[in-house]
Amino acid sequence: MSADSSKSASTKSASTASPPSAARPRLSDEIRTTALLAAPLVGGHVSTGLIGFVDNVLAGHHATSTLASVSIGTALWYLPMMVPIGTLLSVPPSVSQLDGAGRRGEIGALFRQALWLALGLGVLLFAFLSFIPMALGPMGIAPEIIPGVTDFLHGIRWGVMALTLFFTMRYLSEGLHWTLPTMLLSAGGLLVLAPLGYVLTFGRFGFPELGAGGLGLASAIMLWLQAIGFAIVLWRSRRFADLRLFERFDAPDWPAIRGLLATGLPIGVTILMEGGLFIATALLIGRLGQIPAAAHQIAINLAALCFMVPMGLAEATTVRVGHALGRSDFHGVRRAAWAGYAIVLGTQLLSGIVLLTCNDLLVGFYTRDAAVAALAAALLLYAAAFQFPDGVQVLSAGALRGLKDTRMPMLLAALAYWGIGMPLGAGLGLGLGWGPKGMWIGLIAGLTVAALLLGLRFVRSSHPDRLVMRGP
Repeated sequence: MSADSSKSASTKSASTASPPSAARPRLSDEIRTTALLAAPLVGGHVSTGLIGFVDNVLAGHHATSTLASVSIGTALWYLPMMVPIGTLLSVPPSVSQLDGAGRRGEIGALFRQALWLALGLGVLLFAFLSFIPMALGPMGIAPEIIPGVTDFLHGIRWGVMALTLFFTMRYLSEGLHWTLPTMLLSAGGLLVLAPLGYVLTFGRFGFPELGAGGLGLASAIMLWLQAIGFAIVLWRSRRFADLRLFERFDAPDWPAIRGLLATGLPIGVTILMEGGLFIATALLIGRLGQIPAAAHQIAINLAALCFMVPMGLAEATTVRVGHALGRSDFHGVRRAAWAGYAIVLGTQLLSGIVLLTCNDLLVGFYTRDAAVAALAAALLLYAAAFQFPDGVQVLSAGALRGLKDTRMPMLLAALAYWGIGMPLGAGLGLGLGWGPKGMWIGLIAGLTVAALLLGLRFVRSSHPDRLVMRGP
């Protein structure tokens, strides 16, 4: 190739990679757009997190043994749930890229295949929750906790099919930049769970006192109401009328389902490994007795509430990155990510300050047990320390999902969480006898390494020259 033709090709590539700088949107505009898109998502996630708060407050006021049972039951419920929810995260980037490329007519068929995938994942999750209680004894869970854990899991399993369907509909809506239904339906679920959970846990108005099992059953009822509500929203909304989502019945299209799995399964495994780090920590602490298990559950629930903010921002960033890639705005890909990083650093600073200065006050909402409260307040100081790395790693993962770059991040997460975080936490907490505090140091280490590795991966994957060669 001649020098002139080489120069021409280079110029063409550069012009393809980005619009002229004069027409390029400013970072401040992208921050505003991302914040508006993320706000309902954050609201929805906070409502979801408050569901855990309600569960734990009700359990804590019922009995310390109930709180400990819900702690272990929640861990075993969230552990498998992360795989289908993470796998279905292939829907937002797929939808947003089709929308950005002007191919909205293909979204309805993709959605119907995603529903088939959701049903299959729901069946697997139901089977897991049915049989996992038999493994509680061999896991070393304290015998006095096992009956309550079993009741909780056997109650909540009836809502797993609703859960996977709900997230499929939610991810479709979010991928098309409509996030308000997520917030409203999540908040509505909270309004249902609080009174229903109280009635079934404590046995009011003629209902039997079911304890932890009552909370599980109340959660299942709430999940079905949310799924039905979202289906009605999508069916009646003019915004999605052109997509014809429910116009016809489609049989399973295995190539389409495999495509969703190819993108989504590594996401599910990545989320499983991150969440598994926290859940395995809860299970190991559960071997230390009721007080450490209850204290850990309080601290991790409050940390999870803080995590709802960067999680919502990460989902918004996935959509913005995917949309930019779909319209071949390769510099816009990075701009969307930088906007997310800018917002998440501010939110995590605020979360850290709240956990540092209000730890005793926050713990007081959960329990009157002085020993549980003292340990939980101490653990919140460790939670404050991982706010920044936790926010950066989830935002980086969200940006990479927008590029459908999911396999290498899965391996990097495995190294960070299970190659570093878990061995360090188990070594300090159990090996050296540091207890829950040693386990939390492992959490901090795993999240910090993940933030570094995933951040560097996004910088590499989002380079405009690399995106030009890859295409949308």
